[in-house]
Amino acid sequence: MKPLEGIRVLTLEQFGAGPYGTMFLAELGAEVIKIEAPEGDPSRQVGPYKLGKDDSEYFQAWNLGKKSVTVDMKSAEGRRQFEALVKSADCVVNNLRGTQPAKLGIDYASLKHLKPSIVCLHISAYGRANARNDWPGYDFLMQAEAGLMELTGEPEGPPTRVGVSMIDSMSGLTGIVGLLACLLRARTTGQGCDVETCLYDVAMHQLTYPGFWYLNEGDVSPRVPRSAHLSLAPVQTFPTKDGWIFIMCMTQKFWLSLCEALGRNDLLADPRFPDPNARAKNRAEMTDELDPTFRTRTTAEWLTRLNGLLPAAPVNKLDAALDSSFARETGMVSSVPHPVKGELRVIANPIRVDGERLAQAACSPLGADNDSLLGGRP
Repeated sequence: MKPLEGIRVLTLEQFGAGPYGTMFLAELGAEVIKIEAPEGDPSRQVGPYKLGKDDSEYFQAWNLGKKSVTVDMKSAEGRRQFEALVKSADCVVNNLRGTQPAKLGIDYASLKHLKPSIVCLHISAYGRANARNDWPGYDFLMQAEAGLMELTGEPEGPPTRVGVSMIDSMSGLTGIVGLLACLLRARTTGQGCDVETCLYDVAMHQLTYPGFWYLNEGDVSPRVPRSAHLSLAPVQTFPTKDGWIFIMCMTQKFWLSLCEALGRNDLLADPRFPDPNARAKNRAEMTDELDPTFRTRTTAEWLTRLNGLLPAAPVNKLDAALDSSFARETGMVSSVPHPVKGELRVIANPIRVDGERLAQAACSPLGADNDSLLGGRP
């Protein structure tokens, strides 16, 4: 039995943040009912890899395990269908603009008369009660405005975003943490509520220790070369004979092990590199010392030599990451049946329960669950 079996979730969502969070609920066992407009979530149409008329690999990446019903929420019949579902649900999720949930009648104030214990999660771009509450917004904008792009990339290069929609994913999971906490309270007290987060707040929260340094010391952290740590070294990439390797000497012990493994014990007595903070101040000189040594062997050879001594990893391209023997060994690549594709290969859920990865399924085709959920038992 999955831990959330018996929980019914209604979700009005599209694209990234909301769908990513509710996908976790579905894979943890909740019945997640995706309420879509008749034309469906726009992400069903995102290419380049379509799976029939109203489905795509992009869409499935955010929506595994969910059911789909089509409802015109602005019609009287659509409202009746939605309210019937609310009476049997535990929570309602949306990732609409800030003022839209109240206008659409999907916030707690609008639904508590139907079910006092209902929990309503709102994930928006900028929040529900400020000057930007009706602004549209997406992940990449948040990375830009929150300063994350200015912390990413080489110092001489342009500001750089993370290669995937990390703020969407983090916002979805942040929202689900709040939802599950409020759901636990509702189970105890019978009292539901609104709970919310937004992409902007989550992006700002990701500033972590550089944010603390600025707020308390006025220190504006710069971009540093080689994706390096701001205050510890060597924590960065190094070129090898055939690619790149990432080394993380977060402690003095790891530095000692690295010097020994590299055959560079001469660096242990170098007055420029006595401790992690000094090495960070002298990062350029340290890099110049270590680069020629790392270039003498391949990434695989260095990993064999360093394995068990200190944290190190290959800098993989996407294909190498997904095709790696370790990804296969750990089961991080899986597959689910799909009515068009046959077998759809997917990235496995990162949670294990009692040592087992969570079973997965494709999202239903658009409106496939109308008869069972709207025409029969609500």
